[in-house]
Amino acid sequence: MRYGVLGDVHGNLEALSGVLADAHEAGAERLLCVGDVIGYGANPKECIDLLREHDAAVVAGNHDWAAVDKVGIEYFNADARDSIEWTREQLSDLDLEYLNRMPLVNTLDDVTLVHSSPFSPEYFDYVQTLYDVRLAFDHLRTRICFVGHSHIPVMFLNSEPVDYFLRAELDLPPDRRVIVNVGSVGQPRDLDPRACYVIWDADQGRVSVRRVEYDLHAASERMVAAGLPLTNAARIVLGR
Repeated sequence: MRYGVLGDVHGNLEALSGVLADAHEAGAERLLCVGDVIGYGANPKECIDLLREHDAAVVAGNHDWAAVDKVGIEYFNADARDSIEWTREQLSDLDLEYLNRMPLVNTLDDVTLVHSSPFSPEYFDYVQTLYDVRLAFDHLRTRICFVGHSHIPVMFLNSEPVDYFLRAELDLPPDRRVIVNVGSVGQPRDLDPRACYVIWDADQGRVSVRRVEYDLHAASERMVAAGLPLTNAARIVLGR
């Protein structure tokens, strides 16, 4: 089975459309999503519709749950708060129900999907430092875990010391557990503005990071026209 694994779409329809087309060409048979379908971007409803149409297995990100008041926005930065408040006004009751039903964690066979960390996922902590990674592995009950949240693609192998990889492709050792951050579809933050996601070939045990060109300026102009914070429009062009 070959999977397209994506996350942090953040309402960027142009980026999501490009990723879905690329995943189809790459032979993905099923879509998995590690959350934050909405927030920042101008097309939250359309992005929800696309993932629903593709029957993607989706877990909740902090922006998803913030839109339905399951997470407070008092600790969000001003642009994120304004974006969530704008997003709420764009969504139907059916869309809000979809976000409200998203679980924090989903386990499929030997794979865990979670937006932030297997350790206390309700707090939406980042998996960045060695301490974060150790806590995540200590609470991981499957061999593979896909995460998002930081918007930066990176892979961690459970070893002593922990190995991490920023490479575009990795063959997963059968005797090691791995945490894969799939990067961000709609708002990458590694200075590469192209949409980012991964293809996971379960049969070959290989994870491949893929970057997809899309119409950045159209997506940026949509944000400006919608009255969203100008920072949102600038960040997708800069990739930060």
